[in-house]
Amino acid sequence: MWFRNLSLYRLGGELESDPVRLNEQLQAQGFLPCGGLDTYREGWTPPLGKHGEQLVHTTNGRLMLCLRHEERILPAAVVREALDEKVERIETAEARPVGRKERARLRDELVTDLLPRAFTRSQLTFGYIDPAAGWVVIDTATTKRAEAFLNLLRESLGSLKVRPLTVNHSPPLSMTRWLEGGLPQQFIPGDECELREPVENGAVIRVRRLDLAGEDVHTHLDAGMQVTRLAVEWTERVRCVIGDDLTIRRLRFTDLVLDDAADIAADDNAACFDADFALMSGELSQFIPALIQAFGGIEED
Repeated sequence: MWFRNLSLYRLGGELESDPVRLNEQLQAQGFLPCGGLDTYREGWTPPLGKHGEQLVHTTNGRLMLCLRHEERILPAAVVREALDEKVERIETAEARPVGRKERARLRDELVTDLLPRAFTRSQLTFGYIDPAAGWVVIDTATTKRAEAFLNLLRESLGSLKVRPLTVNHSPPLSMTRWLEGGLPQQFIPGDECELREPVENGAVIRVRRLDLAGEDVHTHLDAGMQVTRLAVEWTERVRCVIGDDLTIRRLRFTDLVLDDAADIAADDNAACFDADFALMSGELSQFIPALIQAFGGIEED
């Protein structure tokens, strides 16, 4: 359940914070497996998985949700091979070529026949709402998955006003200055960054397992390249890679945090999930404001 990425969205209005009422609102978009000719389906599933039934898990006023996306796996190569075999049989049996339109119709018929028998795979996207702080925090680094989560939540609630996190200081310029002159208080650099020329189709250099204060990196900074990703550590408790879009990737909690989690007695899966959620969201409730402050605060409308 520990998040590995963060996409941060600010709430623009009040949101249902009663877990019972919210659970009722999510029921209409509860997950149902793919059926018939569905290529994919998505809906809300209990965050506790098989250990729970509620679509909302609440801890310290924060509301955890889980989106399940299921899709059928029908590789194009399988369809193409089956189509080629069928076309060959027709051309041999009827001594005539199969035209483009007929070939397209035969392909559609094959897909209709094969799709219900295709395997499926699922992907879970966790996210939580912090009504008091005004955040929706989603465990993904891709805009597509974050938008799928928010769109389904909007459909469930009827309306949802959110917007991505924006800050007063340009992230690339800020992170470039950090490497040139030192990081903000409580942050230290990791051993990874991405540098880009600030022009269209400019060069990109990815640095890993290297001293970011070294001459190699500063030579590129002196040449005008900017930092678009930067690995950092915060207060010896959180490690991550900050992107120029403020998406957090490869989020890791240090042993100081995980040891605290191990010390918490939990009798069952629900209690363990609850304890981990409380600890993780508590850490993020301090890390997120520190991150925002490092970029000059939230950009207001």
